[in-house]
Amino acid sequence: MKIFRTRKQFLVFFMPGFLLGIIYVNFIARKYMAEPGIFSDYFLKQFQSAAVDAREYIWYLLRLRVVPFLALAGLSFTKARKVSAVMFLAWTGISAGILVSAAVLNMGIKGSLLCMVGLFPQFLLYVPAYVVLLWHCYAVSQPRWNRQKTVFVSLAMAVGVILEMYVNPILVKAFLSVI
Repeated sequence: MKIFRTRKQFLVFFMPGFLLGIIYVNFIARKYMAEPGIFSDYFLKQFQSAAVDAREYIWYLLRLRVVPFLALAGLSFTKARKVSAVMFLAWTGISAGILVSAAVLNMGIKGSLLCMVGLFPQFLLYVPAYVVLLWHCYAVSQPRWNRQKTVFVSLAMAVGVILEMYVNPILVKAFLSVI
């Protein structure tokens, strides 16, 4: 099949995970989603009035964004690179499916818009960095990792973390003040 020789193959592994996340929220964890959580009015109002401490938030972001990236990068130089890429894509799909489904279940269309605002603008940099790394992991004939790729993914991840730290809270708070 031709799709397994292109970068579109990532969707083959991401989308079933996304569907599993949706199924999980709607059929298995539905009663847990009805309880107050991060998409409750109370939590969103608390977030809107909270001040983000950059010194604490940077460590949280580094742990949340950079550690998985470095783990995948480390696995990309082993024999488990292809399996790790597939598992990462499936896990990312499941996580995305759960997040979007929980948001829509609790807030309706506003929840899906909140998810989009919450991912912007940092994911414009995270996604290309991960695609380069995942393609390196998944490529049949192992391409050489070079300095250009290292500089690109490092800069993309660093600028993404900075955007998520300083720009994203402002955008989310502005969106919450509108809805």
